[in-house]
Amino acid sequence: MAPEAVELGEIFAAAGHELALVGGPVRDAFLGRSSADLDFATSARPDDTQRLLAAWGDAHWDIGKEFGTIGAKKFSRGGAPEVVVEVTTYRTDEYDPASRKPLVVFGDTLDGDLSRRDFTVNAMAVRLPDLTFVDPHDGLTDLAREVLRTPIEAVRSFDDDPLRMMRAARFAAQLGFTVDPSADSAVRDMAERITIVSAERVRDELSKLLVSRFPRQGLHVLVESGLADHVLPELVGMKEAVDEHNRHKDVYEHSLTVLDQAIDLETGPDGPVPGPDLVLRLAALLHDIGKPATRKFESNGTVSFHHHEIVGAKLTAKRLRALRFDKETVNQVSRLVELHLRFHGYGDGAWTDSAVRRYVTDAGPLLERLHRLTRADCTTRNKRKAQRLSSAYDDLEARIEVLRGEEELASIRPDLDGQQIMEALSLKPGPEVGQAYKFLMELRLDRGPLGPEAAREELVRWWAGRSTEQA
Repeated sequence: MAPEAVELGEIFAAAGHELALVGGPVRDAFLGRSSADLDFATSARPDDTQRLLAAWGDAHWDIGKEFGTIGAKKFSRGGAPEVVVEVTTYRTDEYDPASRKPLVVFGDTLDGDLSRRDFTVNAMAVRLPDLTFVDPHDGLTDLAREVLRTPIEAVRSFDDDPLRMMRAARFAAQLGFTVDPSADSAVRDMAERITIVSAERVRDELSKLLVSRFPRQGLHVLVESGLADHVLPELVGMKEAVDEHNRHKDVYEHSLTVLDQAIDLETGPDGPVPGPDLVLRLAALLHDIGKPATRKFESNGTVSFHHHEIVGAKLTAKRLRALRFDKETVNQVSRLVELHLRFHGYGDGAWTDSAVRRYVTDAGPLLERLHRLTRADCTTRNKRKAQRLSSAYDDLEARIEVLRGEEELASIRPDLDGQQIMEALSLKPGPEVGQAYKFLMELRLDRGPLGPEAAREELVRWWAGRSTEQA
């Protein structure tokens, strides 16, 4: 038990209030995990809680006060970690059936507060400061069984708060647990009710699922329960695109395998792609999202998916925007989906230096993620083919490093800037300068660095030819 928890228990008790550590920190303690973020429930009303935390912490905030929650922080001292706490007044929520948001009603008992929590493994508590364990819904047994069960009837729980259905998938991914049969049945029957939940809250649960230890397990819950039909229908589309004649891979299972392999390629905190990396994981999951829409059975018995990476990039951007992901994440993930096939063909014929430069330039800051996505996309069981693809990519990465050392690939620019272009061609600012800049950029990618004088000669020659054509 964190000493700060006991300390707070003594402070609240001295003021005549109950305090208990609840939820995730209690669950994680039994799983041998520790957390610097501590959640508490209390009999104190928000104003009293705020007063006590203001005196205890180095900083406090009341952003959740309307829901009874006050937060506080103690900064690190003498090597001790920083501690963040949230203390919420006992609640007995009442819900509007048409809304995700509860009508907050403060309660008077810890047991009543625990009954409104999502799953029994999160409905355990430790009273403070005397460290009395409280488990009215037998969550410890469910923790040992690795089962997610609701404290009250599952239908009622999910009807009260449909987001709890998404949390079932998220905790399956975080903990590796299975969903209790009664809860699983309720989710299947009520999946459509997730549509009343805001896209932002759904996005947050999906993101937490994907950066968990067992995302495949959580994604299976989403798909099998019917939740994915409403929050990520393209994933269901990949599952339904199975070819009964086995003329191509199961797109859904292939995508989950690519996700697993991409996760294995994430690096430690000092590496180029520290895990868990949400952008890489989203791209791995969605990289073949365009296949169902582009699938075509050819006359020779094969199946083609022409331009599925282009279609997939558009579908990815559309879905992520619908889920209210930020613009940068949308752009990065959709760009990776668009580029994931660019490497194919490298092993069949030597790329020119120009092609390598374009590959690096097009990937830009996503290059390290693209390396991992491309490698993860190899799921063939043919060991010889897998080794050939791996060797080809090793060769490409080696060539990139050589050119990077010679040409500063990460910051490729034309040999002349805008001002120099205008001076060379006697131009004023306008679209023609942009056209000239684009010409020099293409020249730089094709031939490498030329130097200002050679670049100016090529520019003047191109401009003269262009002027002649227009005349």
